[in-house]
Amino acid sequence: QVQLVESGGGLVQAGESLRLSCTASDRAFSTYTMGWFRHAPGTERDFVAAIRWSGGITYYANSVKGRFTISRDNAKNTVYLQMNSLKPEDTAIYYCAARQYGNIGTRRYEYSNWGRGTQVTVSS
Repeated sequence: QVQLVESGGGLVQAGESLRLSCTASDRAFSTYTMGWFRHAPGTERDFVAAIRWSGGITYYANSVKGRFTISRDNAKNTVYLQMNSLKPEDTAIYYCAARQYGNIGTRRYEYSNWGRGTQVTVSS
């Protein structure tokens, strides 16, 4: 089972940027479709973005489209989430998730591996 470790969270002001990273322990990282989810207090863990294991296909939640960019570096076993124009409503714990050889999924049950999360706080 692949282990995932997120980093890059922090406290920023509205309008600023952050880049989250998620590094995987599996050398077969290139075979995993990777996703980012977030969990704010009082809400469900919601889909944010995903990138397919092959073809570079990406998909975003409507709430982040145009502001967030997901990318991956297979040589570094790492997936990134570049977050620009951050808003207070982006405040949440951000989780990295992985599914091997899968198509892009937007539901939690579609991913079998999860990191422990990194906190992002956006002040107004």
